[in-house]
Amino acid sequence: MDKIKNIGVFTSGGDAPGMNAAIRSVVRTALHYDIQVTGIMKGFEGLITSDFMPMNSKSVANIIQRGGTILKTGKSDAFLTKEGRQIAYDNLVRNNIDALVAIGGEGTFKGANIFSKEFNVPIIGMPGTIDNDLIGTDFTIGYDTATNTVINAVDKIRDTAESHDRLFIVEVMGRDSGLIALRSGIGVGAEAILIPESKTDIDVLFNTLSSGRKDKASKIIIVAEGEEIGGFEIAELIKEKFPNYDTRLSILGHIQRGGRPSCMDRVLASRLGVAAVEALLNGKKCMMVGLMNQNVVYTPFDNAIKHLAEADPNLLKIVRILS
Repeated sequence: MDKIKNIGVFTSGGDAPGMNAAIRSVVRTALHYDIQVTGIMKGFEGLITSDFMPMNSKSVANIIQRGGTILKTGKSDAFLTKEGRQIAYDNLVRNNIDALVAIGGEGTFKGANIFSKEFNVPIIGMPGTIDNDLIGTDFTIGYDTATNTVINAVDKIRDTAESHDRLFIVEVMGRDSGLIALRSGIGVGAEAILIPESKTDIDVLFNTLSSGRKDKASKIIIVAEGEEIGGFEIAELIKEKFPNYDTRLSILGHIQRGGRPSCMDRVLASRLGVAAVEALLNGKKCMMVGLMNQNVVYTPFDNAIKHLAEADPNLLKIVRILS
């Protein structure tokens, strides 16, 4: 393509706080460079159903502080097929959309990668996921807000735990990644943190509870939902081993996806939105834009979608020392 005149932007997969800030940044950066912007509703499904709308500066006014995504999100079974992707491409051509910015996580980038290679469509990805499990960026859009949501919730749980001398198991999101559990667990001073990246030794957990401070009224255990032994099972094992503990389970669930994005997520989304549009203008494609050591970097989709299989050993060391 000689010159990009119209950029389509969409959000896909799980919603994350800061997605609206990302959309705003993409739209206003494109307009700054005299490029049209088309919003695509409901992710890849919108490509197939041609659910498009032209966007201007007013379209993204007063959204930087809002959680969720004004473009909606979801999954598309049709896009998984070659026939569905052909329909999506034909719709792009019919609507004169030259390039795409895809905001999402691993699944989003897998779909974008296949689509870009099949039809030679320039696509740049922005990492929008609370899990922070992508290679090529220190933090993903939504992760900071999600961890702060967990910390705020667990601080409140700690209040009631202190009042009743209770042990609380708090299950947080992270089906494949324990990074929300790991950082928020350190932040709330949890007695133990159980994550899928580190195999749980139930005897070690029991020893931690047995050898902990006897004068501490409350105890908090953070469990990632993807952990081999889930929060409910952990609670039952602790009740059996320590019948003297008043053990309770709290599952935070989808409150971690919602809420106003933090300042960090708003600034991150804004920086990456500018970088995504400029990447397309400079001829880049099939890449995720990220921030590493405060510098904008570009990582090929093939590398970015690899899951971080190991947690930061330094953070794990901190957990062992401080718990």
